[in-house]
Amino acid sequence: MPQSETSAASPESPDFAAYAGAAWARLLRTALLLTGDFHEAEDLVQTTLAKVYARWGRIPADDVDFYVRRSLVNNNLSRTRRRRVTHLLMPLLPERVHQPDDGHAESVERRATITQALATLPARQRTVLVLRYWEDLAEPDIAELLHCSLGTVKTHARRGLAALRSHPAFAVSDRSHPVSGARR
Repeated sequence: MPQSETSAASPESPDFAAYAGAAWARLLRTALLLTGDFHEAEDLVQTTLAKVYARWGRIPADDVDFYVRRSLVNNNLSRTRRRRVTHLLMPLLPERVHQPDDGHAESVERRATITQALATLPARQRTVLVLRYWEDLAEPDIAELLHCSLGTVKTHARRGLAALRSHPAFAVSDRSHPVSGARR
């Protein structure tokens, strides 16, 4: 093996370590929305970064984010297909103790409601909605990432938003909710 490939993917590689450290929070947030479970999301990000690490020296520097995002989505879809999903007895653990006046309980409740509603969607619809509205990717980018047509992405987004809007947790009169105000 040439010296350059060995040094590019060594455990001491500052490029991979710096990238993984900087991208961890963003990847974890995306994975949490895809899986609906914090522990599953951490496992998904760790698995993804381990697989990316193995190929780090061969990933073009300008495509790293795209490659990692595609890997995260593909690993999640594989996980979903295998149906090795475990559910916690309690769907939400608060991130911190809140004061009664600070509105934290409301934001935690809203986040839990969105996460639960997303969990009811098929994996592809959930993936499209997370990439479109939380990762803020354009529809052509999502189509490329998922290896499908632009029309398929639009169909998944339309059906996913319709399913979320009709979810019992979201009252028709609640138009201030982030899901009901999502852009098209």
